Amino acid sequence: MTEKNLVQKLLSVQSKLKVPKDQKNNFGNYNYRSAEDILEGVKPLNAEEGLLLTLTDEPILTGDRYYIKATATITDGNETHSVTAYARESLNKKGVDDSQITGTASSYARKYALNGLYLIDDTKDADTDEYQNQNNNTQTYQTQGKPPNGNLSSKQVSRLFAIAKEAGFSNEDVKQVLMKDYKKTQAKDLTKKEYDEVVARLENKQGAS
Repeated sequence: MTEKNLVQKLLSVQSKLKVPKDQKNNFGNYNYRSAEDILEGVKPLNAEEGLLLTLTDEPILTGDRYYIKATATITDGNETHSVTAYARESLNKKGVDDSQITGTASSYARKYALNGLYLIDDTKDADTDEYQNQNNNTQTYQTQGKPPNGNLSSKQVSRLFAIAKEAGFSNEDVKQVLMKDYKKTQAKDLTKKEYDEVVARLENKQGAS
């Protein structure tokens, strides 16, 4: 029997991997999966195929901002395959130390590197307007994507999170929605139209509570 190569082993893992969205975001009213959920699901499958997964982070300075570049690498000892993804560190440090800010960016970047490696799709259905809007907004984060530039002022970002707090949602709830619906890790990266949409959604949630 011919021994499987890395591609065949990885295809086997991809076909078997099931990672349900067991995490809940109350603002977006949807379930999601985390990088930790993906790792929990994939470890036994990698072991079956004799594959070693490693995750590494690297800070990348772009302009005056740092991005975390996460790389997910899989190897069978003979061949290697890697996928990279990016997430930007937040400017908002109120109540959060530097290590926590970097850790949050790392978690986002690692999740999307793992998504790319194991073909986990967190995007919208291709035949919906929402998917088209999302796809047109950014190409970022996976593989050779280039980090986006910010569009909003610090005052607009502060207002968005203040409205979220009044509506009973945490900053993390909002960031999860930004990533899922707009593929943005930071509020500053939203366009003015996207910003207005998020604010309207928060105000509607606030009025309904």
